[in-house]
Amino acid sequence: MKRVAVFCGANSGRLPAYTEAASTLGKILAAQKIGLVYGGASIGLMGAVADAAHKAGGEVIGVITEALMAREVGHTGLDDLRIVSNMHERKSLMAQLSDGFIALPGGIGTLEELFEVWTWAHLEIHRKPCGLLNVAGFYTGLELFINHVQQEHFLRPGVREMLQIDSDPERLVDALRAISAD
Repeated sequence: MKRVAVFCGANSGRLPAYTEAASTLGKILAAQKIGLVYGGASIGLMGAVADAAHKAGGEVIGVITEALMAREVGHTGLDDLRIVSNMHERKSLMAQLSDGFIALPGGIGTLEELFEVWTWAHLEIHRKPCGLLNVAGFYTGLELFINHVQQEHFLRPGVREMLQIDSDPERLVDALRAISAD
């Protein structure tokens, strides 16, 4: 895996563990020579993962819309910040640049990004691994719901397994690397 797109909140959330996990993930990606592709903001968990990866010497590519850049949330400290017209272009470029995807805690935008790339994997639009970093139990309820969807036969066999879920960032990155090597 050359690069991973990380989807996460532009806010830091209630628990310090969320920011700590974002920073840890950024350091792990840099240490493993995996580039980071993310939403290009300087704030929240997005800023934390980017700052940690950048400080550790990793490649960091930010992709942000013109509208968000105008709000002054774009990370101007990056070597590679790409400004696009709209959210569709943003998500498309992030997917093109990445060999896998990880979602940290975040809101509806994070969920939408994760579900879109997971759906693309299901539809065989790409064969890139998807992961969910379950920090401090943030995604436990979602994991239970996804398992329920599978039990109710609304997921074809194998689709649930396309989404790796782990609470440990290093294990999650290792799992995605193993899948991408297949």
